[in-house]
Amino acid sequence: MTGYLILFWWLSFGGLAPGNPIRMQDSPEEKELFDAINGYRESRGLPTVPFSAALSKVAKAHARDLMVNYRPNKRCNLHSWSDQGPWEACCYRDNHKNPECMWNKPLEIAGYTSPGYEIAYWHSAAASPGHALEMWKKSPGHHAVLANLPPFKAATWKAMGVGIYKQYAVVWFGEKEENP
Repeated sequence: MTGYLILFWWLSFGGLAPGNPIRMQDSPEEKELFDAINGYRESRGLPTVPFSAALSKVAKAHARDLMVNYRPNKRCNLHSWSDQGPWEACCYRDNHKNPECMWNKPLEIAGYTSPGYEIAYWHSAAASPGHALEMWKKSPGHHAVLANLPPFKAATWKAMGVGIYKQYAVVWFGEKEENP
């Protein structure tokens, strides 16, 4: 019995290797996407980005909100949020004139005290980690976030959270380390 309790404690509270701190609540697809992004960054000579439970909470919430509530239109893009959750609703537009709409979500949802930067993906069938990364690499705005290109060249990503829900994949980056 003691052995089972130790195994349960180990799996629940840090039994994962320090170099790969994905938590057990993350799906295999989310872990795959997290690892693929860091692998891509390493291939470009960039540092890997540590896992953030807070930003993953935001990513998961947004992926679900997009799937359940988002209706594509010519005004509001994938960085928009509905009024169906514990956050302030907003319509994020392609002109980027209201960046706080996105930047403030980590504080609103998870208490993360630094602005957050999001990349989002949709597929008509199901969100695939590999396809999401390939599409982001082809999108200048998303690729800039992933690969620290202008206007994100000076950004030092110290936290990353991933959420995948059905047809949506969402990744958040932040410049503040998350407390362990």
